Amino acid sequence: MSTFPILIRPFGVHAILVEWPKEVQESILTDILQFKEYLGTCLDAGTWEMVPAYNSLTLIQRGNTIDFKSFSEQLSVWYTEKKEVLAGPKFQWRLPVCYDLDFGIDLEDLSFRSGLSIPEIVALHTGNTYTVYGIGFLPGFMYLGGLDKALEIPRKTTPRLNVAKGAVGVAGKQTGIYPQDSPGGWNIIGNCSIPIFDANKEPPCFVNVGDQIQFYSISRAAYDLHKIEGEVGIYKIEKIKLDA
Repeated sequence: MSTFPILIRPFGVHAILVEWPKEVQESILTDILQFKEYLGTCLDAGTWEMVPAYNSLTLIQRGNTIDFKSFSEQLSVWYTEKKEVLAGPKFQWRLPVCYDLDFGIDLEDLSFRSGLSIPEIVALHTGNTYTVYGIGFLPGFMYLGGLDKALEIPRKTTPRLNVAKGAVGVAGKQTGIYPQDSPGGWNIIGNCSIPIFDANKEPPCFVNVGDQIQFYSISRAAYDLHKIEGEVGIYKIEKIKLDA
């Protein structure tokens, strides 16, 4: 089982931040998720919340304040002795995206700046499988690593005041989906036709950190159909269970 140098530091009086090397690596994410599963056997799930992302794990105590010195020492011991705990299943989710120019409002700019045609951009974006390294910023906003280097483009200097729900964007080495209308500075290349977050469902977001995402291109007509199917609750999201 992999072991990395970790840094444990206070994150307020009710939380502790455990940090791994500041690199985007699946091996680091796997180690974080394995440690999270092990801590689940050591801590009371009713009073602790654990939030994994990229190269960190945040531990939040919902009730009492944390004695940082003693608890950090205990965390170091647990990390050293961590045993592999059977984790829940992970999935690869296939999500439909319409790359129509009405949705992909930055496609032409990305095409100009990258030297790629729009069909080439779509082919590259749908040709990779992405790892969910974190969920945050907005409920259900997935930070997806694995973007083709040819599609890397900086965030916009001036964010838009409103980015549409379902907008698929790229920024730096990442891609992601806006789960609701919000301000945002990513470059928008399409729109996902199915909802990623629904507060009325349990769980409200069907994706977890460590899952994989694969996009596939759909027509505008298929996009409109998916919207209707989603509204009446009959759309079935494609998923494949990944090997443990």
